[in-house]
Amino acid sequence: MSALGSMLIPAMEKNGYKKRFAAAITAASSIIGPIIPPSGIMIIYAYVMGESVAALFLAGIVPGILMAGGLMVAVWLMADKYELPAATQRASWGERGTASVKAFWPLMTPVIILGGILGGVMTPTEAAAVAVGYAFVVALFIMRTLKLRDVPDVLIRSGITSAVVLLLVGAAMAFKTVAALARTPEQMAGIILALSDNPLVLLFLINMLLFLVGMFLDAGPAIIILGPILGPIFVELGVDPVHFAIIMAVNLTVGLLTPPMGLVLFVTSSVSGLRVETLSKAILPFLAVQITVIFLLTYIPALTLTVPRLFGFVQ
Repeated sequence: MSALGSMLIPAMEKNGYKKRFAAAITAASSIIGPIIPPSGIMIIYAYVMGESVAALFLAGIVPGILMAGGLMVAVWLMADKYELPAATQRASWGERGTASVKAFWPLMTPVIILGGILGGVMTPTEAAAVAVGYAFVVALFIMRTLKLRDVPDVLIRSGITSAVVLLLVGAAMAFKTVAALARTPEQMAGIILALSDNPLVLLFLINMLLFLVGMFLDAGPAIIILGPILGPIFVELGVDPVHFAIIMAVNLTVGLLTPPMGLVLFVTSSVSGLRVETLSKAILPFLAVQITVIFLLTYIPALTLTVPRLFGFVQ
């Protein structure tokens, strides 16, 4: 969000869009990234909960498309009401061709990851290693955006980021073991089932809980803390584990956009120079779209499970 917002928001302003609209739509669309594969939070969930990375990647495709489509419809409906500027300047075919050639090699990275995993050629770990090697070659020799003198700094920052993630995962596995020994999932199941024995009602309540948690916690730590507790409860109620993983991941990701403590709101505020209160109001129409998508995914499991089922990852 920080990198893209610093480019997209000024560019939209230059084309006649108000800053608050440009910042709001940029922030709202930025949370699609963790949903569309390859997704970091889904890798964390898969590792913590013992699910298939490939299944979660495939299950995130339709939710990501729905989220993007819903935002497009919202902008289309708002265009006339708020007299949004029409795009009049178009790139020539030559410019489009040049841009496509430049984008081709970087865009092959997710193809390598997903193709390698789904084709059974590589494990997720091997696919990640190959993708890193490929990205290094592309950045250094094809795009030439990386210099040899930059490599040590890149390795140091990557090592620090990886160490943080591994510490979180290690803590998650310890937490999972302690929770199991203390019979926490069974106790939580008893509390939740005391509220209602209707899975549809419980899914609604858990959506509300996850949405609130997402306001205050980043998606990764929230999955690590709550996944081992909530996942087994809903699997026992008959909810497919891949379906519940997507419900949890999408909810927590949308929570990053929600006041008062949504992380994406503060990053967008920093990039755009707008107050968080201003952004919170401007983002409400897009937030309504995303909440609608969450409930569609919750109550229509086929939206999540059809693609992984076609590839044989879900029965």
